[in-house]
Amino acid sequence: MRISHEAIYQALYIQGRGALKRELTACLRTGRVLRVPRARCLRRGKSFVTPEVLISERPPEVEDRAVPGHWEGDLILGLKSSAIGTLVERTTRFTMLLHLPPMDGHGAIPRAKNGPALAGHGAAAVREAIASTIARLPEHLRRSLTWDQGAEMAEHARLRIDAGLQVYFCDPRSPWQRGTNENTNGLLRQYFPKGTDLSAHTGDDLAAVAAALNSRPRKTLNWKTPAEALDAVLAAVQNGVATTA
Repeated sequence: MRISHEAIYQALYIQGRGALKRELTACLRTGRVLRVPRARCLRRGKSFVTPEVLISERPPEVEDRAVPGHWEGDLILGLKSSAIGTLVERTTRFTMLLHLPPMDGHGAIPRAKNGPALAGHGAAAVREAIASTIARLPEHLRRSLTWDQGAEMAEHARLRIDAGLQVYFCDPRSPWQRGTNENTNGLLRQYFPKGTDLSAHTGDDLAAVAAALNSRPRKTLNWKTPAEALDAVLAAVQNGVATTA
C-alpha cells in the first residue's frame, strides 16, 4: 500500500481551518501551525517590484561603471531592530551612510496596524533619508540606485520623484548583484560589529565613519581614495571632460 503526502496532511490538520491540532503544535520545531495553500505561496512577492524596475532593465552603462552617478544601497541591521543605511557609488566607491534612528515609542508601545515602523527603517523613513542625503550631490551624480527587494523600498516611486533617482531591484536572493555594496558593508562591520545596537550611533558618528572609509585607498581605484576619486569626477564634469575613476 502507498499513501500520499496529501493524505498525511489531511490527517494532521483540522479540515476547514488548515491548523494543526493543539496537541501536535508542541512537537513542531518550526512553530508554523497553519497550513498555507500552495496557490497562496506562489502569489507571495513584493507588490511594489514590477518588471520595469528589475535589474534586468538597468542601462548597460551601470554595469561597466563607465559613467558615475549609479549607486547601490542596503541596510546594516543590529540589535533591537536597529539599522544603518548604506549608499555606495559604483564608479568611485564613495560611501554615504543613512541615519535611521528609532521613532518615539519604539520598544515601549506596540506598533499600530499599517502604521509606521517604529524601529526607524520603514519605507517612509528610508525614502526620506535617501532623498535628503543624496540631494546634496549634483544631479549628474544621482542617476540610479540598485537595492534588494526589501520592504523598506516600498516607496521607491515617490523617491524617484523626490530625488530624481531611478530605482532598480535585484533578483530575489542575489546579493552578488550588489557586489560593491556587499563588499563595503563588510568593511563597515569593522566599525559597526554584528550583534550591537546600531541606534547608539548619532548622525555625526556615521559621518565620521563615512569620512574614514572614504579616506582609505582602494586597489580598485588605482590606490585612490573614494573621496579623491569623487572629487576628480566632479572636477572633470565641471570642466566638460568625461572621465572614469
